[in-house]
Amino acid sequence: MIITTTGHVQGKEVSEYLGIVFGEVITGVNMIKDFGAGLRDIFGGRAQGYEEELSNAREQAIDELHARAVAMGADAVIACKMDYEVLGQAGSMLMVTISGTAVKLR
Repeated sequence: MIITTTGHVQGKEVSEYLGIVFGEVITGVNMIKDFGAGLRDIFGGRAQGYEEELSNAREQAIDELHARAVAMGADAVIACKMDYEVLGQAGSMLMVTISGTAVKLR
């Protein structure tokens, strides 16, 4: 299945709009990753633990969007937008959402 940020699929025509489809993931970042990120904040450098958590959450959100689009009978999801937020009192939860329009192609 094609999942794209563009509003069309090159060489294909949208024959039917099936509706908006979403993928959402909320994940906690553990104390060890928080500690490592805190050190990076002081000394500089990349927070690899956070980057891995973000990458995993992003892939899970895309997988969820894909599964929901398949359940709708879609051939593609167009005009996708991804968003990232932090949640919780200490900002230790990461929310990744992706949304787009599920379509049938011709």
